[in-house]
Amino acid sequence: MKNTFRGGVHPQDHKDLSRDVPLRLFNPTGEMVYPLSQHIGRPAKPLVKKGDPVLVGQRIAEADGFVSAHIHSSCSGTVKAVENRRILTGQMMDCIVIDNDGQFTQVESYASRDDANTLSDNELLQRIQDAGIVGLGGAGFPTHVKLKPKDPSAIRYVIVNGAECEPYLTCNDQLMRSCGPEIITGLELVLRLFPNAEGVICIENNKPEAIRAMKEAVKGRARMSVKPMITKYPQGGERSLIEAIAGANFPVSKLPADVGCIVDNVGTLYAIQRVVLYREPLFSQVFTLTGEAVAQPGNFIVRDGTSFRELLEANGGVRPGVRAVKALVGGPMMGIATGSLDVPIQKQNNGLTLLAEDPVEKAEALVTACLHCGRCTTVCPMGLMPQMMCDAADAENWERYEKKLYGLECIQCGSCTFACPAKRPLTQTFKKAKAEILERKKREGGDRK
Repeated sequence: MKNTFRGGVHPQDHKDLSRDVPLRLFNPTGEMVYPLSQHIGRPAKPLVKKGDPVLVGQRIAEADGFVSAHIHSSCSGTVKAVENRRILTGQMMDCIVIDNDGQFTQVESYASRDDANTLSDNELLQRIQDAGIVGLGGAGFPTHVKLKPKDPSAIRYVIVNGAECEPYLTCNDQLMRSCGPEIITGLELVLRLFPNAEGVICIENNKPEAIRAMKEAVKGRARMSVKPMITKYPQGGERSLIEAIAGANFPVSKLPADVGCIVDNVGTLYAIQRVVLYREPLFSQVFTLTGEAVAQPGNFIVRDGTSFRELLEANGGVRPGVRAVKALVGGPMMGIATGSLDVPIQKQNNGLTLLAEDPVEKAEALVTACLHCGRCTTVCPMGLMPQMMCDAADAENWERYEKKLYGLECIQCGSCTFACPAKRPLTQTFKKAKAEILERKKREGGDRK
């Protein structure tokens, strides 16, 4: 095992804003909005209608297929509507809207602990599926699908992603500090499914308190270890972790299981522990509110469906005398810029960063022609050639982009853009190129039918 991957960059982490603020539960008072697609795969189908009463933990939408996920209410109240609402990307999407009564009455108690030893592997997997758990590192891939590879005996590593390499975000750091034993219990449950696997908890070495907490939690546990990683972005990327731990590289058409790995975020393992032992479905997750424009940065347990604006305003809003010029759902490297905070927090969201200065706007004013310095190639964790990819995309040479330069292997981490002295919008170009190529494939597939 190595403790890093090839390439990568070292952006300023800005984690001091919220690093030492403990997690606390935030209970919203406003209406709650639940988009029916909070995961990779098919949107869920609503199970409730206007006027229906709901409780915390009640399933309000069911998965529509194997690669899909159930959705549960995080509040008690009455269904106000099932209608189109705007989400953080700016798109309109079918959503369940609930009038929150502020009581947070649960559908059942989650205090009594079940004996996991009485559950078969299939029952364990069924609980995870029933809970609507998805990857909480940002991708939102349904966890029950990930935990059902073709050959469980071929899995060599269950990699626990505690790297949290994205600048500004610190909620996973706080989760590991405060809930290490629970995370390890979740890992034990997953390792039951893979008899030949070792569990490796990967944490960047700028989180010494989390490393100590997790090392203490694994004491006396079989098939587990904590691996401090070099602090470098994107250390927490799935492929970066697999390269560092398993020494494996694989094309985008393959899955981690194809190289003997399962990768789960620490928050996902915490959620697995909650549902297997307490039957608590996924309706909340850890979340960082941060940025130089935020009055009171902090780490929270947020309920799905909460408005970004309500969370911000309940915690002091924008810092006095400062103007928030950009809002990012996530951090500055892979976060999504949003034009409105009047949208709901979804399962896979783990932060809101408000910036007082827009680095993209600054960079746009300094763009020059490519200097052919090669820095973008040096830092690319996938070993690609961003300079040539950008030229092919600008020329709309999609065949060269995809077949010769392997442009679809790009994970859009932003390292090339960060390192480029010419300030070229490389990552933005690659996002557009991928969307164009996939749209063309979709149209061609439709034409052949």
